[in-house]
Amino acid sequence: MSELIEIRGLTKAYDRQHVAVNNISLTLPRGKIIGLLGPNGSGKTTLIKMLNGLLTPTQGTILINGRPVGIETKAHVAYLPDRTYLAGNQKIVNILEYFCDFYADFSRERAIGMLQGLGIDPAAKMNTLSKGTKEKVQLILVMSRNADLYVLDEPIAGVDPAARDYILRTIVNNYDPSATVLISTHLIGDVEQVLDEVIFMRYGHLVLYTSVDNIREQHGKSVDAYFREVFAC
Repeated sequence: MSELIEIRGLTKAYDRQHVAVNNISLTLPRGKIIGLLGPNGSGKTTLIKMLNGLLTPTQGTILINGRPVGIETKAHVAYLPDRTYLAGNQKIVNILEYFCDFYADFSRERAIGMLQGLGIDPAAKMNTLSKGTKEKVQLILVMSRNADLYVLDEPIAGVDPAARDYILRTIVNNYDPSATVLISTHLIGDVEQVLDEVIFMRYGHLVLYTSVDNIREQHGKSVDAYFREVFAC
């Protein structure tokens, strides 16, 4: 099956005045790195939380690997939230052991290799690390899983520009070609080099879903430039 995610008539309304996601239908294939792009308040985070089973849709359905979002799909989705969630007094090495116990698809060897690549000491405690280094550790934990879907919410927002290329290479080199990576970010110019496709959202609506190549060929612009044109940024 080439389709990984099937979304049909998806809506999330907190009340009548606040519809975060409004009747979205979308099919996402395997083997792609997809940018989820839109201004603040466009519904990106709400969509991400529904994909991860953290929010329940008001209407519509989401299928991952042909199955409704639930316990079975959570085992195949690796999620990087936009906030630090790891306990500050824990050592990285202990967190690795926890992930080994909790996720059958977690590779400790891959995680150690990425930590070494970024010069991060596995014996360090989380509360001794900078904000950017904490976010690198969280990304390493996510990308050390052999998941079908990686959902990354602002994976490079808190890191210095020098580390961004390394992190993007880490994303590209550490997921199975049959898996898909969904990246939500405001730093479009930094990530578009690795994107295959993009989703544009605004006010909870799907504005555009297309390939990066189509944008460049049809509009003669980068994704970043076309995004700014569409949203008049």
